[in-house]
Order: sequence, then structure tokens, then C-alpha cells
Amino acid sequence: PFIKKQTKLKTRNYCSFLNVSLYSVQNEDTEQQIIRETFHLVSKRDENVCNFLEGGLLIGGLDYKLIYRHYATLYFVFCVDSSESELGILDLIQVFVETLDKCFENVCELDLIFHVDKVHHILAEMVMGGMVLETNMNEIITQVDAQNKMEKSETFIFQSTRQDR
Repeated sequence: PFIKKQTKLKTRNYCSFLNVSLYSVQNEDTEQQIIRETFHLVSKRDENVCNFLEGGLLIGGLDYKLIYRHYATLYFVFCVDSSESELGILDLIQVFVETLDKCFENVCELDLIFHVDKVHHILAEMVMGGMVLETNMNEIITQVDAQNKMEKSETFIFQSTRQDR
């Protein structure tokens, strides 16, 4: 759900938020068109206007909204149906960014690029199947830390068994 100012999509997990059935059958060209249109709609807006707008034609038109926050050189963009609360999604984006900042200790773009699996894990702790599961940052961080510990122990066990051979 975030896009750099130069129109490069940094994570593709945005599709998990969309309940648009046509996303499952689109090709990469259409996906890139959607990304360009989203970037065009969001980036041309003035900084002092609201952070939600109606989706473009490729995104689903009036039935969908783009809700975004702009942090430094990144745009965090969520596409939701018209029944979602704009302020609730803005809060979700804020919690997501603050959680990233805590997990990566002053998150930067490179953290997001080189640790995209961790970013997806954080996102999965917050949202699954289009439903918001958790917005308590401390709970999210606890679960992410538990996952990291488990991965480290698995790596240690794997390395130990390879050395025994």
C-alpha cells in the first residue's frame, strides 16, 4: 500500500485490501495502469486537501475510494469500498506507519524494500481478507517480535542440523 514519488510500487499486497473480483484475473499491464492512475490521482493533489478521493475508472469508479497519507517521499494508499470509514482507514494507515517506524527503528524506504516480507507480516497482523483485525500497535509489535524469535530459532536449528552432517 505504499508508492514512492517516482511511481514505483514498493509492495503489491495492496490487492488484499480490494474486494474487487476483477483483480484476480487482471494481467500485469492492467495492474501497472492501476498503479499509474492511483499515483496520478494522489500525487497531483495539493498537500492541504483531504486525504481521500473517489477511485478512478480502473479502480472501480464511484464504488471505491482511495485513502492515503503522504510521508516524506512515500504515499501509503488504501483502496476501499464506499462503505468504509475514511477516518478509520486514515487511522489504520497511521498505526501501520507508526508500527513500521517502531519495528525498523526510524523506518526508511530501504527498510521497506529490503524487508518486504516483514512489512507484509506487519500488514497481515493488521488486516486479513479485507477486515481490520488489529489496530493496537503494542499487540502488533508483540506478534511481530514473536514471529522474529521463531524464525531465528528455526534458523539456528536448521544451521545446527547442517553442521552435524
